[in-house]
Amino acid sequence: MSEHASFAEVARKHPQGIVCLLSALRFHNLTTQSPFEVWLAIPNKARAPRMDYPPLRIVRFSGPALTEGIEAHMIDGVPVRITGVAKTVADCFKYRNKIGLDVALEALREAWREKRVSTDELWRYAELCRVANVMRPYLESIT
Repeated sequence: MSEHASFAEVARKHPQGIVCLLSALRFHNLTTQSPFEVWLAIPNKARAPRMDYPPLRIVRFSGPALTEGIEAHMIDGVPVRITGVAKTVADCFKYRNKIGLDVALEALREAWREKRVSTDELWRYAELCRVANVMRPYLESIT
């Protein structure tokens, strides 16, 4: 059993779901947060999956925001779809009212400090998630 066994459990039961936001930040080691729920992205019109364990926090994405920037990782022998670093940072700004602006800023600073993203990647996903104007001052301050 790995540290991310709950992701494998969710992917086993709901292979179309995408691990995102706080769970993806935790997977990429970009936050000090330790979410007790698995944050899962699903299509806008899909029925929300139900599980007793682990608890899920569902967010709905559509179009390119759902399909772009997804990476497949093997966890405990199960393919798990997880948002990439740049996409996760942009998503954090998109959902800043749910997770907090401080978490989004921490993710941006850590990803930039560890050189895991480029400005072009961040800008591409910021435009895709329609948060370019929100992220612009923060991107300018770290570069």
